[in-house]
Amino acid sequence: MADPGLLRVAVLYGGKSSEREVSIASGNQVMQSLDPARYRVTGYDLKIDLPRLVADAPSIDAALIILHGRFGEDGTVQGLLELLGIPYQGSGVLGSALAMNKKLTKCLYRQAGLPVARDRVLEKGRAWPLSEISRELGWPLVIKPNQEGSSFGITIVRDQAQLEEGLQKAFQLDTEVLVEEYLAGREITCGVLGNAELQALPLVEIIPTEKYIFFDYEAKYKEGASREICPAPVSPEITRQAQEYGIRAHQVLGLRGYSRTDMIVRGEKIILLETNTIPGMTRTSLFPQAAQAAGLTFGALLDRLIELALEK
Repeated sequence: MADPGLLRVAVLYGGKSSEREVSIASGNQVMQSLDPARYRVTGYDLKIDLPRLVADAPSIDAALIILHGRFGEDGTVQGLLELLGIPYQGSGVLGSALAMNKKLTKCLYRQAGLPVARDRVLEKGRAWPLSEISRELGWPLVIKPNQEGSSFGITIVRDQAQLEEGLQKAFQLDTEVLVEEYLAGREITCGVLGNAELQALPLVEIIPTEKYIFFDYEAKYKEGASREICPAPVSPEITRQAQEYGIRAHQVLGLRGYSRTDMIVRGEKIILLETNTIPGMTRTSLFPQAAQAAGLTFGALLDRLIELALEK
């Protein structure tokens, strides 16, 4: 029989986004890593277990949202948990929705003076001024659905025919698409941890193998497809600047608990790509690697996220 004094933690995973399989793997690892001497853990696959979560809400002390992409990272589940009165780790409805929307994220970055790639936003069903875009931004170009995660639907194109094909692919996933200038450089990421007091974690550099043009879905999740170095071998000035940008991005989007902001380093210049409000949470994911370098084991990181959830 479970100890009634244990904290009752719900782990929300799975769901129905394009990142379902990754979420299932992360959720299972989180459940295995939570200390049974401290927590009574129940898992909920939100594709099938939503009614059970609602029914169990009065007996849940805190939730860990291990969902990625739409219907998990975009404020929808956060809103449900607010209605049910369940504390949860990470950002609230507004911050989650803003960070999931690449167009709005970049607007807020720009207003805060944070550097971003030049882009054009296209809407489904409207004429696309493709020749004008390519003249303005140059080749290659990066095509991104506005509200997808894990690089789903992203393509790098080098001519007009590829541009049209990439747009067709992206518009199958979203009604708005960003076309950005391509920025060659070193990809790094900065994790931020905390509520009122924020801690920037050691940087991680991501180096996909030669097979991959960029850090796409397969490069993110296939074993051996990428190499991650933590702390990233960059200069103290780049480290300081990137950590400052990570904290500012977290603040300008109104985030809480934790986040991870991805960036490109070009010489001595840093350009922000996006901010993730629910970073990958396997032991070898980028955020846990950075936490480990800062002295937090995976189990201790989960403990800290639960503490931050209960601070609300």
